[in-house]
Amino acid sequence: MKEIKLQASLTKECLVTNERLASHVGSGIVDVYATPMMIALMENTAATLLAEFLDEGETSVGIAINATHEAATPSGMRVWATATIVEVDRKRVVFHIEARDEKERISTAAHERFIVNKDKFEAKANNKRNN
Repeated sequence: MKEIKLQASLTKECLVTNERLASHVGSGIVDVYATPMMIALMENTAATLLAEFLDEGETSVGIAINATHEAATPSGMRVWATATIVEVDRKRVVFHIEARDEKERISTAAHERFIVNKDKFEAKANNKRNN
C-alpha cells in the first residue's frame, strides 16, 4: 500500500437509464434513479479513487455507508459522484461523497472501505462453503 493522500478526490459520471430506475431494480415503483444504483456509483467512485494507492494483489471492500437521497432524478439525466478521502486509519479509509444531477445535489454520504489482500479475502469467503 502506498501513502494514501488525504483530500484526494475523484468524480465519476453516469447516465440515468431505464435499467437504473427504482421501478426496474425493485427498490420502488417510481421511474426515478434508484437509491441502490446511486449507492453503487458512490462506492465505485470511492473504490476507483482508492485503487490508485494500492499495491498489486490488494483491493478494497466497502464496510459502511451512510447516505441521504435528497432529490429524485429522472431517466435521461446525468449524475456525478465525487468521492474525497477524509480519514485514513491504517487499512481503513473514510470518504465524504456527494452526488449531483444536472440540477441539484441529490445525496451526501460517509463511506468506509477496508484494504484487503484480494486472494486471501476471497479464499476466506469461499471457505464458508466447506464448513
